[in-house]
Amino acid sequence: MDNVTLLPADKYIVINKSILTDNDRNIIVNLYAPLIGSLAVSLYFSLWNDLGYLNIISNDLIHHHLMTNLKSGIGTIKMARESLEAFGLLKTYVKKGEVNEYIYELYSPLTPQEFFNHPILNIVLYNNIGDKEYEHLKNMYKYPKYDLKDYEDITKKLDEVYDTSHFNIIEDLKDNKTSNISVENRINFDEIIANIPKNIINERAFNKKTREFINNLAFIYNIDTLKMLELIRSVINEYGNIDKNGLRLIARKDYQFKKGSLPTLVYRTQPEYLKNPLGDNSKRGRLIAVFENTSPYDFLKRKNGGVNPTPSDLKLIEQLCLDFELPTAVVNVLIDYVLRINNNKLSKSYVETIASQWNRAGLKTAKDAMEFAEKEYHKNNKKTSKEVKGKVIKDVPVWVDKKIEEGTMTEEEEKELNDLLKEFK
Repeated sequence: MDNVTLLPADKYIVINKSILTDNDRNIIVNLYAPLIGSLAVSLYFSLWNDLGYLNIISNDLIHHHLMTNLKSGIGTIKMARESLEAFGLLKTYVKKGEVNEYIYELYSPLTPQEFFNHPILNIVLYNNIGDKEYEHLKNMYKYPKYDLKDYEDITKKLDEVYDTSHFNIIEDLKDNKTSNISVENRINFDEIIANIPKNIINERAFNKKTREFINNLAFIYNIDTLKMLELIRSVINEYGNIDKNGLRLIARKDYQFKKGSLPTLVYRTQPEYLKNPLGDNSKRGRLIAVFENTSPYDFLKRKNGGVNPTPSDLKLIEQLCLDFELPTAVVNVLIDYVLRINNNKLSKSYVETIASQWNRAGLKTAKDAMEFAEKEYHKNNKKTSKEVKGKVIKDVPVWVDKKIEEGTMTEEEEKELNDLLKEFK
């Protein structure tokens, strides 16, 4: 725990632990500034500037130098420094003495793709800037994707161009480009352990993985140590272990009770790196784009004819995103699939059974989810298909059997598809 008093006369040097580019400057200003504030951004750039021409290591400096540059007091600078540390942009080391000496390791920000798919930063940014600005930033950093299925990869490998025996390998790159982001200190585990009788809790219950889980849960749902203690005590099972799923559910319920709404997961669309490449303008490709570019909330709302989803439906959708870790496009495919084959009902147990199977199958894209659903549908309805040979089974999504491309849809199915594509433009 840092209990060192920072003084203007304390020395410091800056060490660059990555490669800093002009693009990193833009990422800091656009994505990190709403989270860490303008002074922390200025401190980051000031430390970067201290590196000098070679961008490797600074000269010996004192903190009064930062106070002069930033026109700020030493206490304010320390708080800005801690913000940089919390978001993985800086690591700080101190050697105590008559004059303390600090080493500041400077790290690059996450790439936009990493940032928008980070389970914590993504949500915090959304909550800080709102939906409109969030979508604007996402579109700003969106990379175009191209369909390469008709192209041949003719890229040469190193040993096809050069004789590698002529190369001398100097050293491996050991440092990561970015520092780790940690919420380790949000929960006081010593206090929690001290307030739970030893005959109730297994001494190994609070292992590293469980602590990380609890801290991330506390961060997302804004839970302090005392409240977390209360929640944990209510989900200790007969073996003295913490029921993680039970803790997740009760934390969510507490969040909903206080905030009156769910976390933003149900309002997000498919991450860019999991989307289908651009260029597929077939009806099937356009339908995949609908699944990818519509949030589960909006998708279900429009499937309901414009009626807002019920609280129980929203809770179920949020569970698919958070507990079953299904990407949003996969959730939309699942919703469409279940509504068609289950008489327009989102039965919780039925949805969870399918979601659990899709989670184990590792489905991440709309295309994969559609193909998996098709296979499962035919496997489960093989006997029925033989008995009704020559007839069209109505209770199935319009994309099953690739009927879209084959042109074998009925007029009703064709109308359903066209309405869906038109409605989600």
